[in-house]
Amino acid sequence: MKLRQKIIFLAIVPLGLAFAAIALVVRYQAVELARQQRATIEAAYLASKNTELRHYVDLARHALAHLYDTGRSDDAIKEEARRILADMEFGDDGYFFVYDDHGRNIVHPRQPELVGLDMWDWRDESGSLTIQHLITLAHQGGGFEHYLWRKPSSKAVAPKLGYVISLPRWGWVIGTGIYLDDVDKALAQVDHQNSGHLRRTMLLIAAIALSSALVVGLAGVLLNLSEHRVADAKLRQLAQRVVRSQEEERARLSRDLHDGISQWLVSIKLQIEAALERLRGTPEQAAQARLGFEKTATQINGVLAEVRRISHDLRPAILDDLGLAAALEHLCGEWRDAVGDGRGNDADGERTESRITFVSEGNIGDGAPLSDVVNTVLFRVAQEALTNIARHAHASQIRMRLYGGHNLIMLQVQDNGCGFDLGQVDDHSRHGIGLRNMRERMESVGGELAIDSSAAGTSISAIIPRSSLFLSSHG
Repeated sequence: MKLRQKIIFLAIVPLGLAFAAIALVVRYQAVELARQQRATIEAAYLASKNTELRHYVDLARHALAHLYDTGRSDDAIKEEARRILADMEFGDDGYFFVYDDHGRNIVHPRQPELVGLDMWDWRDESGSLTIQHLITLAHQGGGFEHYLWRKPSSKAVAPKLGYVISLPRWGWVIGTGIYLDDVDKALAQVDHQNSGHLRRTMLLIAAIALSSALVVGLAGVLLNLSEHRVADAKLRQLAQRVVRSQEEERARLSRDLHDGISQWLVSIKLQIEAALERLRGTPEQAAQARLGFEKTATQINGVLAEVRRISHDLRPAILDDLGLAAALEHLCGEWRDAVGDGRGNDADGERTESRITFVSEGNIGDGAPLSDVVNTVLFRVAQEALTNIARHAHASQIRMRLYGGHNLIMLQVQDNGCGFDLGQVDDHSRHGIGLRNMRERMESVGGELAIDSSAAGTSISAIIPRSSLFLSSHG
């Protein structure tokens, strides 16, 4: 795929994803709004129906009050009540029904064939024990019940909302109901309107997305060859940066050899020559020569440690063989061996006492495995940190910690040395080379370097997210 095609592809794909995300969000919000609107309308309808039913039942109760309040329960008084309720109708499908406490129908003006039937176990088409529920609600002080019943005007089964109360001295349950098929039709119309609005909105978003993609594609086609020149210039800059990084590594190795091994070897040479001169002198001078040889032997141990450090800088074999934790522990062990039971020399050749501990916590290899690049970067950061401590910190306690968490890998090196001014080091072009090297290494694997330094000591934390580990292992 050519560069121009890649640019167009990389421009259109995110644009398409953005419009798709917008469409999904708009659709979700529209559906949610329609659902809330439907629920609001339905609640308003049902509230009005509930109020209407209460008024109807209150009207029936008042119509029977002059009979019920007499205290009589004989058949004559009940027959008069049945006649009054049978004559009370409203609308095409409005009527009152009566059941006794055992579920036997007493009044049903629209379905007289039900009068006298025991309907205690009757179920509507949904399987609900409707009569039992109505009687239970009435004995609880009155209540509403949704059920299915045949509509008199259409002879079709429709949803119905009923309201019942109890006349306990007569053992009656009086109620009425309103069919809700008109409510369902109104709600279906609302749903249809909302669906139409949503469909038109989605088509509009699709049209805008397509137009935008066409504009981006046309703009990409109209790009001239300057993009190729810019890409070539960036490649040249990258190549120069690689060469510069290699030269900086060589310069650092040269400084290590010159500032460390070379100076030590010169010092050892001079001490050996001086000791050889003293051996030819008096017995006292010969004794001093032996002390000089002992100091020289100590310095040779330091030279060997420096050689081992430089060899590890080039490529630590234990890192490939045993992994990062083992390599860091070995690095700390070499530090202990180099200083000899916690005693060694600082950059000025003076005696210092430093103790170092290493701790590995968590699951280092859990999730995305550590790649060779990440292992090398963290190992180099640890080496650079110990080198800076040895040269500048004058620390007596050093703690190295490798932590593997669920979301990150962290290497932390702490010391109780004299610390330094981070801002002053960053501003100086010739100082802080080691810190800059550590930062660049961390940036190359998507990590970050956190430094905290004061008179109480210095803490360096190298943090790499697990997501960066995955990219590094597949890069």
